[in-house]
Amino acid sequence: MNPNKTWLLPEGIDELLPAQARALEGLRRELLDMYATWGYQMVVTPFIEFLDSLLTGTGRDLELQTFKLTDQSSGRMLGVRADITPQAARIDAHRLRHEAPTRLCYIGSVLRTRSDGFSGSRSPLQIGAELYGHAGVASDVEIVCLTIATLRIAGLRGIYLDLGHVGIYRSLAEAAGLDERQEAALFEALQRKASAEIAELVDEFGVEKGMRRMLLALAELNGGEEVLPLARKLLADAPSAVLTAIDYVDAVSASLRQRLPDLPVHFDLAELRAYHYQTGVVFAAFVPGEGQEVARGGRYDEIGKVFGRARPATGFSADLKTLMRLGSHAAVPLADAILAPGETAPGLQARIDELRAAGRVVIGELPGQVGDASQMGCAHRLQQQGDDWVIVPLEQSTKKR
Repeated sequence: MNPNKTWLLPEGIDELLPAQARALEGLRRELLDMYATWGYQMVVTPFIEFLDSLLTGTGRDLELQTFKLTDQSSGRMLGVRADITPQAARIDAHRLRHEAPTRLCYIGSVLRTRSDGFSGSRSPLQIGAELYGHAGVASDVEIVCLTIATLRIAGLRGIYLDLGHVGIYRSLAEAAGLDERQEAALFEALQRKASAEIAELVDEFGVEKGMRRMLLALAELNGGEEVLPLARKLLADAPSAVLTAIDYVDAVSASLRQRLPDLPVHFDLAELRAYHYQTGVVFAAFVPGEGQEVARGGRYDEIGKVFGRARPATGFSADLKTLMRLGSHAAVPLADAILAPGETAPGLQARIDELRAAGRVVIGELPGQVGDASQMGCAHRLQQQGDDWVIVPLEQSTKKR
């Protein structure tokens, strides 16, 4: 490798400098403390584990995103986690095994083979929360409210929500008799709202006239409060599961209007993020100026079945680095530290300990160091005055030699 290029990082991999890391850590602490007040308990999951476990359940959706390698100890395939949600589901189903609803939260780095457009990074710092053991509007609404609380603490403004339900498309595709290949092709076209392509596909698949009309309508069912009444009209001949899903979205929206009356809610009934493992309502949060969502979530019931215990589940996740970048937790360089003389003197160490216990940053001067102390973030210096050590502005201090 060219020695002049050894500092380069792989595409989609980033690092944080001290000021950024300080802001990130402050936001991390605020959010985890907030989750604790809601009853969400933190779990720490492994960064790497056996591939067959990592890709079980929700993880199947992540197979192409997962880095794989061989374990030199066992000869088995390992995977680097690309999402923490499947690991949290395993903990609930296999390790905790509670009867009552379980609330878990987490934060940790994940690694992906390519960016999924969510954060633009292949190494997001994923933060999220999951609620297990309750199937219904109340738990879905709680997760949405926790998501919005997360974004507001991060300092994001102009937040709005897209709300959908994967059961609508899933039921229509099943009623249309689409096989797995056809369903996947139509799914891709729906994600792009490519109406002409959708029309070509349903004609190619030989979908009957009434079902064709409903599948074409699905791509257009996005917008404001008018969407749900229009959906009931355009999808009136759909299977009952479709109308039940529309009613469920309506119930979630009504509850959100009570809990978060200032939150704009848009509807997108072709919203199919994480379609392969989501089972119900799905949502994504956006802010002005960002083309990609800043947080997303939804319901994924019964996923714990593959771990030995089926439980209803709903949750959300976001990239903490994205929240810091877009929010009000700006990177602020260290600028108010106190420089302590690098010497042994009566009372000096006690004074340093006292200041650090009070939360002040005290940096010890090293013998023979060069450079301006302000480069270390120091604005003050400890200086002896009689028997006391007092804090004085750096430029006013008289360095003892």
